[in-house]
Amino acid sequence: MPVPPSNLYPAFNIVRLSHIELIVTDLARSRAFYVDTLGMQVTDENDEEIFLRAMEERGHHCVILKQGDEPAANFLGFKVYADEDLDRAAEFFSEKGLATEWVQRAYQGRTLRTHCPQGIPLEFYAKMDRLEPIHQKYERYSGVKPLRIDHFNCFTPNVDESVAFYNEMGFRVTEYTEDEISKKLWAAWMHRKGNIHDMAFTNGVGPRLHHLAFWVPTPLNIIDLLDIMSTSGYLANIERGPGRHGISNAFFLYVRDPDGHRVELYCSDYQTVDPDLEPIKWDLTDPQRQTLWGAPAPRSWFEQGSTFVGSELREPDLKAQPIIAP
Repeated sequence: MPVPPSNLYPAFNIVRLSHIELIVTDLARSRAFYVDTLGMQVTDENDEEIFLRAMEERGHHCVILKQGDEPAANFLGFKVYADEDLDRAAEFFSEKGLATEWVQRAYQGRTLRTHCPQGIPLEFYAKMDRLEPIHQKYERYSGVKPLRIDHFNCFTPNVDESVAFYNEMGFRVTEYTEDEISKKLWAAWMHRKGNIHDMAFTNGVGPRLHHLAFWVPTPLNIIDLLDIMSTSGYLANIERGPGRHGISNAFFLYVRDPDGHRVELYCSDYQTVDPDLEPIKWDLTDPQRQTLWGAPAPRSWFEQGSTFVGSELREPDLKAQPIIAP
């Protein structure tokens, strides 16, 4: 199925991805990882949850860590332009036969909860409590010095269907991987905010969260984090990298948190603001698509991910497989 043309006038307007809620089994252990090791900033916490933001963010939170019995991802959050867009979004999802509900969320205004046809739980809001800027409070920078949340990547059992649906919501494809035999999409990168992606979709058992990613200042910050993790008990949590992606051109590192949630540290991709930007196509058999240079991705990177609360898993329709490290 060909990549759909950009939908520049969707039914409602999404600004960008905003936040994620992760279920973790030990809040103190997760706090030590996200705050003391990665360098996230705590904006509120109690016995049940911790709210975090990165250094450039003015919104109250981009990550919520919530105490639970089993690790999982609860939902992905997106900011819309205005309150009226929430009503338009509710109508859009209802017309698709997808259940919607209005929920009360701490530090957010009116919030719509729903899910996409593939089962990824989604949350939309227009207003979140704003905090003072801290990007010049350099004494607070630590760990990998995360500046902002950058994107989500999700396993989906049908990438073509996911791309078609998110295209309806105004997400635009920047790069994609096509299986030359079936002519189906194996992966795709889609954005709202003018970089490579807010959402990416990877062929696999899904829906599952493959990873969340934070933008960091430079590749040197990633090297610093590797030194920190290798000498503070987190050596085994380093999964893949450092390296440079062919897709996105980004310098990257993938690590796993104490519950196995995958986190990418990411920088150096490129601008995609122009509405007539043509997507870049990659062949599934091209080894440089995933790693321009660096070690190839391990099997865990293709097979493991975080389940979404309440979502039923399905085997992928496409059985093609890229190169996997031995």
